[in-house]
Order: sequence, then structure tokens, then C-alpha cells
Amino acid sequence: MEQPIPPLATVKFRNYRLQLLEQLNASTTAEVRRAQYELELMEKSRFIELNGIVHHYHDSGPEDAKTVVVLIHGWDCWWMWWHHVIKALNQEGIRTIAYDMRGHGWSDNDPAKHYHIDFFAQDLGALVSRLGLGRFHIAAFSFGPFVALDYARTAPGRIASMTFFNFGYLPNNAFISSVAPASINFMFNNLLRGLTWWLPAYIFARLVLAKNTVMLHDILIGFKSLGLCAPEAIEQTTSQITALETTESVPEMVRAADMPILFVAGEGDAIMTCENTRKLHELTEKGSYVCVPDCGHLITVELPDTTSELILGHVLAN
Repeated sequence: MEQPIPPLATVKFRNYRLQLLEQLNASTTAEVRRAQYELELMEKSRFIELNGIVHHYHDSGPEDAKTVVVLIHGWDCWWMWWHHVIKALNQEGIRTIAYDMRGHGWSDNDPAKHYHIDFFAQDLGALVSRLGLGRFHIAAFSFGPFVALDYARTAPGRIASMTFFNFGYLPNNAFISSVAPASINFMFNNLLRGLTWWLPAYIFARLVLAKNTVMLHDILIGFKSLGLCAPEAIEQTTSQITALETTESVPEMVRAADMPILFVAGEGDAIMTCENTRKLHELTEKGSYVCVPDCGHLITVELPDTTSELILGHVLAN
């Protein structure tokens, strides 16, 4: 029986769902299975208006679970990057809330085009309040920790623990700050977003970001996130995270955090190196640090079992 479309479902969600329904008639078994799997995931999708923007969130696991983990995706990503982790944590009796930031995934784009960290943090605060979460845990990837730390400043004692993947203290200067935004924006907004075939994007990711071969389904999930992300979101977040003001504020936000933070880095991550991640860990009173061998920047899809085990271990310890 076909599942009803959830209230407030966005156009992006509806269009994606229609594509999956068409894919059920594909000529290969693999394509049909991928469509069936994602349609099953969609059964746990919900929509909520936060600060005037309809947001998508995926709510799964026991409703009465004592432990809740909010999963925050990375830059130019979406909630589905966590699908392996969601399954693993749910099997351990943990409830997971994986949401799409405004302008990402199945959440609506912002008509006012406000895509700065403080807006994302305000949305996160509105989400956990509307869902009535008490103390909860956070796991965040790449850009996600910026949002988590900004939110944490406004919610002392609310977060039980945080696990950050591929997030560190990047060296910055006036030259990098002025040149990096245009270069990154051109690569992702002008080149990669214009691709209609996943293979060139995967070759780029495999050469630059990943140290492990990734399953085709996860490649497709990553590729789809490019088209679901608002171009303005890529442009604005790139400018903000490369700004001197932002990079210089990260150490202070980490020092101010009042919960245990586990910093996880990939040994082969050329962007957020183990050394840059260790610098942040050394600033915390309750921090811990893991450098994962043979791992690049895309740990949630490169090594999903390792990702899940690290989150679970940190959550159960706190």
C-alpha cells in the first residue's frame, strides 16, 4: 500500500518521491531495491515550519527512547548522508533526529536567502524545542559542528554530548579568506552542480575527499545532494566559514562548550587534518580525540560502521 504524503511536504520531497516511484519500474534489480529502500526511509520523514521555513526531519527509532541523537549534516550535504548511522543507532534502542538545514535536502529554500550559521543555529533550536526534546546528544559532520557550537552557546546544560566528524581549526589569513570563497563556489556551484552524470563528481570526491571506495548507492545519495542544495546556501556558507572572523571564533566556542566533545578526524583528510582537529581537542576540558586510519573527509559513507560505533560509544559514556 502506498504511504500517504506527510503534511507540509515540500516540492523537493514530492518530486524526489515521484522519481523513486518511477524507479520501481527500472530494468535492473539494483535500481528497484534502491528505490524501495529510500521509499521505506521516507515513511519516517516529517515536516515542520521553523522560523518561517518548512524543514524536513527524519525521526526514527523508539519514540520513548531515553537517548536521542540529533544528526547534523555537512556543507552541501543532506540528512541521507546519515542513513547507515541511523539504522545502527536505532538497532541499539536510540532515537535519531536527522534533519535538513534550510536550503538543503528536502527542506525549503529560504526566500530571503539567509544562509548564515546563526540562522541555521536558530532553526536547530526551534526544532528541538518544537519536538520537546529534553537533554539530547548531537553528532555533526564537517560544517555541522559550526551550527552545533553556535546553538550550544544559547542552550547551556541542554546537550549531553557532541561528536564532531572531520572538523578542525583551519589555518587562515587575509589571502586565503579573500581567494577561497570564489574558488570553492566556482568548483561546486558552476562545475559540479552542472553535471548530469555522477561519475565525474565521484572521481573528484575519490581523488580529493575520500580514501575508500564508496558504495554506488552512497555515491548517488551524495551526488543528489548537490542538486537539492540552494546555490545561495553554498555561496554564503563558503564565504562565512572561510572568513577570518569565523575561524578565529571557533577556539572560543570550543572552550565555552560545557559538554563532552569527541573530535574524530580521518588520517587521510586533506581538508580537516588530524593535526587541525587535535588543536581543537586540546582546548576542551571534557574533550576526547580519535584519528581514524585510512579515512578521508567523508567518514559517514567511507566508514559507516566506524562512524556508528564512535557515536554509540560516546553517547553511552555520557
